[in-house]
Amino acid sequence: MLQCTAVTPAPLDEVLVAIATLDGGLHDPPPDPALDHYLLCELGEHDSRTEHAALLRSSETPSRPALWFFWTGAGPDRVHRIGPVPWCPAVLRLLDTGSVLQCSFFDRHTASHTWDVTDPLGDLLAYGSVSDEEPKGRTQP
Repeated sequence: MLQCTAVTPAPLDEVLVAIATLDGGLHDPPPDPALDHYLLCELGEHDSRTEHAALLRSSETPSRPALWFFWTGAGPDRVHRIGPVPWCPAVLRLLDTGSVLQCSFFDRHTASHTWDVTDPLGDLLAYGSVSDEEPKGRTQP
């Protein structure tokens, strides 16, 4: 499943206040939550009734909730909320390698788990940063 492509402007004042109050305050300066002041939905493709979601900041410990930004709509019709939400408890066990992957979305998300979501742009950027080869595929006339 491909990653959702929804983006939204980040209300920086609200985001910074929420980050500052997560886990009882700031111990380190937060990284800029949105360098270009936009947030990208991290979920897999979903219907319009499902909220978009972007991770703002992990908690200090993995057992504590992370801070998420949720929104629906766009432009003046956009409605959003910011809040700490527990992590999804789902895990994927790869029997051939013994690896265990934990879903890195929030608990009770409606779309697929993180291991089922692919980000073609991120994959392309990662491919370009580690290889000087031309991508293999059909050539354009």
